[in-house]
Amino acid sequence: MTTEQSDAAGSASRPATGDTPPDATPDAGGGTDTDAPAGEDGGTDTDGADRAGVDKAGTNGRAGTGGKASRDDKGGTDSRAEASRAEIASAGTGSKAETGDEAEAARSGTGDKAKAGDAAERGEKGGEDAGDPWTAFGPAPDPVLTRPRRAVRAVGRFVAHEWTLAAVASLALAVLMTWPTLRYPRYTLPQDYWDPSLQSWQLAWSGHILLTDPGQLWSSNTFFPEPWSFAFSDTLLGYAPAGMIGVGPEDALLRYNILFVLAHALATFGAYALARQLGAGRIGGAVAGASYAYAPWLLAQAGHLHILSNGGIPLALAMLARGHGWSLRHGYRPRRRHAGWAFAGWLVAAWQLSLGFGIGLPFAYLLAGVALVSAVVWFVRRRRVKRPFGRRLFLADLLGGLVFAAVGAALAVPYFKVAELHPNAARTLGEIQLYSPPASGFFTAPAESRIWGELHEGARAALPWHPEMTLLPGFVLYALAAGGLFFSVWRVRHRLFLLAGVLVTMALAMGTRFLDGRFTYVPLFEHLPGWNGLRTPGRMMLWTSLLLGLLAAGAVTAFCARVRELAAERVPPWPGPWLRLATLVPLLLVLVEGLNVTPHPVVPRQPAVMRTVDGPMLVLPSSQNLDQPVMLWSTDRFQRMVNGGSGFTPNSQAQAREVTVSFPDFASVDYLRRRGVKNVVVLRDRLGGTPWEGMLDRPVDGLGVTREEVGDAVVYRL
Repeated sequence: MTTEQSDAAGSASRPATGDTPPDATPDAGGGTDTDAPAGEDGGTDTDGADRAGVDKAGTNGRAGTGGKASRDDKGGTDSRAEASRAEIASAGTGSKAETGDEAEAARSGTGDKAKAGDAAERGEKGGEDAGDPWTAFGPAPDPVLTRPRRAVRAVGRFVAHEWTLAAVASLALAVLMTWPTLRYPRYTLPQDYWDPSLQSWQLAWSGHILLTDPGQLWSSNTFFPEPWSFAFSDTLLGYAPAGMIGVGPEDALLRYNILFVLAHALATFGAYALARQLGAGRIGGAVAGASYAYAPWLLAQAGHLHILSNGGIPLALAMLARGHGWSLRHGYRPRRRHAGWAFAGWLVAAWQLSLGFGIGLPFAYLLAGVALVSAVVWFVRRRRVKRPFGRRLFLADLLGGLVFAAVGAALAVPYFKVAELHPNAARTLGEIQLYSPPASGFFTAPAESRIWGELHEGARAALPWHPEMTLLPGFVLYALAAGGLFFSVWRVRHRLFLLAGVLVTMALAMGTRFLDGRFTYVPLFEHLPGWNGLRTPGRMMLWTSLLLGLLAAGAVTAFCARVRELAAERVPPWPGPWLRLATLVPLLLVLVEGLNVTPHPVVPRQPAVMRTVDGPMLVLPSSQNLDQPVMLWSTDRFQRMVNGGSGFTPNSQAQAREVTVSFPDFASVDYLRRRGVKNVVVLRDRLGGTPWEGMLDRPVDGLGVTREEVGDAVVYRL
């Protein structure tokens, strides 16, 4: 390199260093160009190469890196140009710290430039790009988390997730709204101790027999010697895993009360999930969940766990909608499809069906109708929309639908057997008429309602059978749903569909009271398999409550959105939090209407004789209501017994009760022996006012029967 060239290089280097901060050479687009290929600057002309080398040297000196100089060495073709580049690059990078005004300034205390030059020199010596000194002014880098800290952070995200909070809130709300169910859970039952005692036994029996002899599931220890006796009423079979924990009446009561509370929590969570999936906001979803789980009419069903166990319905619908990428507010979004959610929805639907056909059968027919409509829509749109369904989703629906159908068919077999063996178990239109509510029932609350119970006493007295005819879903819910017809986040056509669903389900809930049921309930009763087993049309109100809740959720969501807009526009914005609190008012009003005064009577204690006497046995006195606590008392040993309570009375049981009114005498003893009964237990404290009153005064001489007193009971051994 000549002296003139070296001087030119030094003079070109100094101004560039002084005018441009380190690592910030602007490119043509206004950004920073540090990655331009070095080879583009090289050429076959020596002077051109030298000029390119000077430019590169200036750039590298400013950036404080040696990597680009190294790349420039490879870009030229002339050895003289290569030497020039190397020499100039070396001179350029050292100029800041050693020569010129900048070096003097560095020695005088101009620290920033001296530090930049030192960083450049260190970067060149290390053969690597030096760090950007301006990073000191940027945010600190994220720390490298250890495995325990990552686990803690993951747990924190899970705890703070919307669905975790929704589940916890649903559970806490269920405990409060059903109180005092969990106050004395081993000794009391909600509403009464008749049907809840039966269902406590059902839970215990399913768990016990599945652990000991699953093949005898449907031939329970009650209604001896009748087969298929476990199918005499809804079985709650889906709760069988809970029945495997604990033994005896007290554990059975504890199990029932816990599931009673959990059923309310699942109903709240399921309806919330459905509303959110369809497009409602959080508060709107909470209104839908609360109105579905704590509608006043459900307070009359507090003794029917199979009716309250309805949370699987909205939860399954939410999962299926999520799996198919569909919402009411946003329509069909193929990118949001998820086959796993769809399959899980079918499994939840199958579990819901296993809890009983009382509410599961209409749900099954609804799913069948939705599947049919979906298939038609898929067929119509298969050409206009690219893969409107998806292969994986199709397989998930196919497998899930088969599982659901298989569960339904397996559960239906015992009920068809019962219908075949016991023709008197079939419902008649006359019985449907007895339980069909008038239109006034939709505005009448049950006695268990804390707000409306006393006020509606006169209206209940006018109803033929008020426990199944007080169908008020809540006046607040009516108002919110009516508002949702005019002010909502749902489209107008969707509001009309929801309104149509409300009216149709109300008409079905009236049974034969609406146009004699000729165009509503009666065709279903006569033509749909299994529908003739549903004797209480009013329970269709479950669907009315869900649809009203969705209408209300649309209105509340729109209201919350408007409140956020108003809060953002206010100056100063201090009223914002108060406006946001106003959005909770609909939820609070819905919950207030759901407050209860449900009684929680103490269940009669198990007689000691039930823990010692073997079966087959008969406990007297016997009747529908008296036998249900006896079933509960048998959960220690599950002895076979003639006693049992269900939705109907088998002829053999009715005959046994009739014959034993004269017990002990020759005819009754002979009849029981031929039936296989070994022991008859008479409970002293329950004889008063029954046909068996005074039987303990009758002699047993000549009957071949021994009599033994065990506590408050008398045992006749045949």
